Amino acid sequence: MAMTAQEIETYIRTALPDASISIEDLAGDGDHYACTVVSEAFRGLSRVRQHQVVYAALQGHMGGKLHALALQTNVPER
Repeated sequence: MAMTAQEIETYIRTALPDASISIEDLAGDGDHYACTVVSEAFRGLSRVRQHQVVYAALQGHMGGKLHALALQTNVPER
């Protein structure tokens, strides 16, 4: 069973309430997404750590219920 874009956004928003989140279904199959997350919580974190924060927000679904996620993370511009 695949995850919906709304489910992905809900998991991320729960962990990062201030986030601006954009999700695109790349293959139309509900299994391959591109996601951009912009959050102040990423400020000062390495790109690897930012991605780890998002993967942790997905609560173990990455690689299982969610097969592929092309992830971009950023901090808001000041």
